[in-house]
Amino acid sequence: MLGGNAVGLRWEDWPEGLAARLRAGCAIPAHPLALTAARTLDPRRQKALSRYYLDAGSGGLAVGVHTTQFAIRERGLFDVVLRIAAEAAAEQARRPILVAGAIGRTAQAVAEARIARGLGYHAVLLSLAAWKGASEDEMIAHCQAVAAEMPLFGFYLQPAVGGVRLSAAFWRRFAAIDNVVAIKIAPFNRYATLDVLRGVLEAGAADRIALYTGNDDHIVADLLTPFDLGGGGAPLRIVGGLLGHWSVWTRAAVDLQARCAAVTGDIPAELLALDAAVTEMNAAVFDVAHDFHGVIAGCHEVLRRQGLLEGTWCLDEHEALSPGQAELLTAVAERYPHLTDDAFVRDNLHRWLS
Repeated sequence: MLGGNAVGLRWEDWPEGLAARLRAGCAIPAHPLALTAARTLDPRRQKALSRYYLDAGSGGLAVGVHTTQFAIRERGLFDVVLRIAAEAAAEQARRPILVAGAIGRTAQAVAEARIARGLGYHAVLLSLAAWKGASEDEMIAHCQAVAAEMPLFGFYLQPAVGGVRLSAAFWRRFAAIDNVVAIKIAPFNRYATLDVLRGVLEAGAADRIALYTGNDDHIVADLLTPFDLGGGGAPLRIVGGLLGHWSVWTRAAVDLQARCAAVTGDIPAELLALDAAVTEMNAAVFDVAHDFHGVIAGCHEVLRRQGLLEGTWCLDEHEALSPGQAELLTAVAERYPHLTDDAFVRDNLHRWLS
């Protein structure tokens, strides 16, 4: 592993085949945080979650991101949870893609990238939420500074939950940074999604940068759409997803991503129809009815019912399920059993918790 003061990591230095797997597309769940009733870390269940995701077929893990709860930094848990996931990844015969969240202004994001690099992570998912009101030049300089430490997984977060509006011109400049390997597109907005694609195309970076959906309201549609933006080249494709929604019912999510990736001609109607079903399930998990208040607790509740978590506790005691959210979770699980994986979890839970 690289030390904190080592020369920055480039994607060309990754283990053989890792970049090709990222570009081919896979499911990457955004990793939750396992807590005890006292709201302290539960290391046993934290590692069990990582084992679940990897045994379910996930191509990687995203840790230290929103679903992991940003407050882990204030509680001194950032490096701890990253290390636990890295230990679980080391148990796998095929090395998964490890992505660490990096937030804040440049000094903080660079420091977090160095921690991740030292723990064997391959890229950082870079949030720009702290740059609200900054100029495009300032944000690009920030991205370049972090890219000097680690390969970047760009992140377009929806403005409704704290993200910054970013133009096609920004994404063209961002995509031109040669240590950018992927972008998570999550503005929950079709116009803004096209801005990312346009930027990547105009930067001539479509072969280097893997496009991943974070649009939880259109997961299946994103994975199936050939984005033909003119110019005579091949349409751009969103090849995978890095999603909080995929932290639950993950075996089914892996299967869904694989089915979408396998389509080469006409899209089967039954596969396209899954877009509405998956979106309705996401609405229950992410608590859309209450403006995402119960989003993390919703993920926790599914995992609690399966036995992976002991409870739905969050670091912030005010974060909890919203009224009626539990009933909605029950309803969508019963309505779409083919999009759940309760039997898979039941058969393997004892091993993951060992």
